[in-house]
Parts: sequence; C-alpha cells; structure tokens
Amino acid sequence: MTLTSTAFADGEAVPRRYTCDGADVSPELTWSGAPPGTQSFALICDDPDAPAGIWVHWVLYDIPVSVSALEEGIESIDHPSSGGTHGTNDFRRLGYGGPCPPGGTHRYYFKLYALDTLLDLAPGATKRQLLQAMDGHVLAEGRLMGTYAR
Repeated sequence: MTLTSTAFADGEAVPRRYTCDGADVSPELTWSGAPPGTQSFALICDDPDAPAGIWVHWVLYDIPVSVSALEEGIESIDHPSSGGTHGTNDFRRLGYGGPCPPGGTHRYYFKLYALDTLLDLAPGATKRQLLQAMDGHVLAEGRLMGTYAR
C-alpha cells in the first residue's frame, strides 16, 4: 500500500504549516493499493525521536474503506466529516497534534493500516488500545516519513 502527501515527500521536511510553529493542521494524505478484503483503515502518526520515548501525534481509526484520502485540516472531533473516529494523542487531546520537537531534527511516521474489520473502539482510544484492537486484522501497511527541526 502506498501513502503519499502533497505537503511533503517521504523523507523530506514537514512544512511549518503542519507543526506547532505554524497552523498545526493535519497534512493532506492519499493512499492506494489496499488489498482485497479491506473493511476499514487506521492511521497513526508518531515521533520515535522524542526524549521520553515514542510520542503519538495522531490516532484515527474506522476510516471507511470508500475513503482513499484525507484533506488538509481534519477537524479534531470524535467523528470528523472525512470519516473515521479520532483517538487521543500524547498531547491528551483528540485529533492531530503537529510536530513540536524540543530540539534537534525528529522523524514523524504516518502509518496507514488496511484492516479486515471495523474496530469496536469508542472515540478517544489511545495508540496502545488501537494496536491491541488491530492485532490479527492488519492486511497491509503504508508509511510516509517526514522530518522537522525547530
């Protein structure tokens, strides 16, 4: 499965607009190549370079199988109009929280999962809860990595 963005290419810098130093809105994402049997998608964005360990920036799940793109600036509410259900990020809020590293260059991994089921998770699930619910249901994964330094 392929995951891309018009905002930045894999391995390139995330533009300031999508960070805490800018508008802090989610970037546009598009995907293709979901395998047969896909029933929903889930998205996790995290930073493995955070000083305290992996920092979760975005958790979105139960994205309908009919969706193959997320527009820029997804609303930070339980059920955004683009589809899906928001989980809680490590900023302790729903929706997207952009790159905001305390220092140095950090990597931000956007990971999209094709699942063979819809998940039975209420809004606000954590990354850990999402990963547990997805266990045994992942058909494919697409990744996009961007960097950011302040």
